[in-house]
Amino acid sequence: MLTPLRITLGGLAAAALLAAAPAPAADMPTFNLTIRAGHFVPETIEVPANTKFRLLIKNEGPGAEEFESVELRKEKVLAPGASSFLIFMPLKPGSYKFFGEFHPATAQGRFVAK
Repeated sequence: MLTPLRITLGGLAAAALLAAAPAPAADMPTFNLTIRAGHFVPETIEVPANTKFRLLIKNEGPGAEEFESVELRKEKVLAPGASSFLIFMPLKPGSYKFFGEFHPATAQGRFVAK
C-alpha cells in the first residue's frame, strides 16, 4: 500500500524528469527521403551543421530497402510501403554518404552539413 508521502515523492521525481527532458521533437529540423525503385529521392540532403535532426524515410517500393550509413552508424530496413524515421546527432560541416543495402549500385545519397 502506498502512503501519500510516497506518491508525493514519486510525483516530484516524475516532475523533475520531465523538467530535464530534451526539447520536443517538433522543434527538431525534419527532412524527407523517399526510396523509389532502388533510388533515393533526393540524392543530396542539406542539413544544418551542429544541429540534431530527424530523417523521415518512406519506401515507395516495389521491394524492401535498407537505408545505411557506415560513417554515421545508422541503418533502417523498410518494407515496401513502410515509413519510419531516424534521429541524427549534430554533424560537423561536411559530406556524409549513405546507401541502400539492397541496391548499392543505384541507391546512393549524401547529407551535406552546412
